[in-house]
Amino acid sequence: MMELGPFRVEKDGKTLHRNEYAWNKESPAGVGFSYSNRTSDYKSSGDLRTAQDSLPFLEFFLAGESYAGHYVPQVAHTKLQNNQHTNQTIINLKGIAIGNASIDFETIMRGADLWIKQMMLLVTCMPLCSLMQFLLNFHLPYIPSCGDTDGALPLLCSKYAINKLGMRIKTAWYPWYIHGEVGGYAVGYQNLTFVTVRGAGHSVPSYQKAWALVLFSSFLNGKLPPSARRSLHKLLSPEATMKVTIKYLLLVLSCYFTTFLISCKGNQIANLNRLIESRKSPHPESWALLNDQEDSHNSPVYVGSQKGMMQSDKINALPGQPEGVDFDQYAGYVMVDPIADRALFYYFVESPQNSSDKPLVLWLNGGPGCSSLGYGAMLELGPFRVNKDGKTLYRNEYAWNKVANVIFLESPAGVGFSYSNDSSDYTKVGDKRTTKDSYVFLINWLERFPQYKRRDFFITGESYAGHYVPQLAYYILSRNKNTNQTVINLKGIAIGNAWIDDAICMKGMFDYLWTHALNSDETNEGINKYCNFVSEDSVSKKGDGDDNTIQCGKYLSQGFREMGFIDLYDIYAPQCNLSAIKPGSNGNIMNFDPCSGFHVKSYLNLAKVQAAFHAKATKWSGCR
Repeated sequence: MMELGPFRVEKDGKTLHRNEYAWNKESPAGVGFSYSNRTSDYKSSGDLRTAQDSLPFLEFFLAGESYAGHYVPQVAHTKLQNNQHTNQTIINLKGIAIGNASIDFETIMRGADLWIKQMMLLVTCMPLCSLMQFLLNFHLPYIPSCGDTDGALPLLCSKYAINKLGMRIKTAWYPWYIHGEVGGYAVGYQNLTFVTVRGAGHSVPSYQKAWALVLFSSFLNGKLPPSARRSLHKLLSPEATMKVTIKYLLLVLSCYFTTFLISCKGNQIANLNRLIESRKSPHPESWALLNDQEDSHNSPVYVGSQKGMMQSDKINALPGQPEGVDFDQYAGYVMVDPIADRALFYYFVESPQNSSDKPLVLWLNGGPGCSSLGYGAMLELGPFRVNKDGKTLYRNEYAWNKVANVIFLESPAGVGFSYSNDSSDYTKVGDKRTTKDSYVFLINWLERFPQYKRRDFFITGESYAGHYVPQLAYYILSRNKNTNQTVINLKGIAIGNAWIDDAICMKGMFDYLWTHALNSDETNEGINKYCNFVSEDSVSKKGDGDDNTIQCGKYLSQGFREMGFIDLYDIYAPQCNLSAIKPGSNGNIMNFDPCSGFHVKSYLNLAKVQAAFHAKATKWSGCR
């Protein structure tokens, strides 16, 4: 009634509705409507009795979950033994499937990484790993399944159990697809295949009905889950799934990883990957140290006249904004280098209530090279979100300007609406230039908005702003020692999901990929064997020699390939499907829209929107 049956119970507790993904008897005695006229059966029930009692009902396939990790293989074992006696019915058992299987206590303890005080009361009739090997020797398709959101019987339980079998890999780890997005991952061993399903907990069909059905269909047809991106009805056809010669299919129904790099956020991870590659170069000149000797913190910075510019930057109304906007908003350019004609674009929103009593906050997106307007303001913490029509806005009731006055800065030059008339500024930029320009921006912006000069100031950001934020904070504190110019009242910094140190973050990333079933055990082992994450060089080696360098790079690249086309910024998010958007449908702040990046891009490229923002006519993009 809750997982794979034909009906689900309505909220009234009296009526039913159909489960369109149903798999279309209860055991042992004493469970549900199953019974025995001997009360002793309820006390003496065990794995062996359950297996023997279930034998008369078997036909073709056995499936179950949790402690059925004991029941199912033992019933199969009993059946195979009884099939050797020709004086009784020979049952044509084709395979077994187990979801989130409790297999043996040692494996559970290792996988859960905790001690459970309440021990299992029933014991197995034989060691489970030995039993699994027995079934494999009979060429029986074998399918335990695990949801990796399940903390009681986690994915690692099954992984450790498989490792005990000592089988060699036959099919390399690969992403499988449903509805055009990554549905999970699979790796084929000599006699079985380990498969994951994203978004599934302990009771897989409750969480991912359609995906569980696709894998169940693959299992029945003796095929691997599909490697091509196809529609559901095609995936359910016997011809659709990948034909394989192996006869053992281990479906670990688990894990929740998704989406293509099709959203605007994909540009951010692409930028970060390019950064990582640049750090492998023996001469990364563009990433100069912040404390470069040529820059004196006592030398004056450019300060231009800001007279009348605050008023000219005020936005009357943004096109398509909702009624009842009760705060002031400003946008425009601040010159940071008049010689190069380099200027940074900002969007500033004041707090609706008591803005004069609230602090000033600067928000920086990362990339490096991604827009704080497009991401920070329009997709995250700003006062508006863009509707699906790409032309109108709706309110974000959780906007940060409810508690602070927030500046969104597009930095460095070349990002979003920010520009330079010296094209070399787009290629020679690095952390140092970005930091200095951001500081010059703030000094001039405070001249334009002098009422904020003594206001408590905070710097916030995300991703590669793990560099930008602390570097700018350091620069401000150093410059504050020079009392001949504006002293910025810096009170604190905050960074979300920060990329701070290449070595640490690379190690953290690949550990995360592995522990979330996005990478294979073999790739993780190779990375840990050949890559040294102690130094800034993320591919420095644990040993000397070119071979270690080659091997480390090989396993790092393999790790990225294995995870498939997903958005690392939100591995659980659904894929954007622009064709599924209904005309006239509006956004809702409580609902995640994976296509939001496309809506923002459409909106910010409207001529009337750019005019309202006081921006130069530009082909705006989320990342440079």
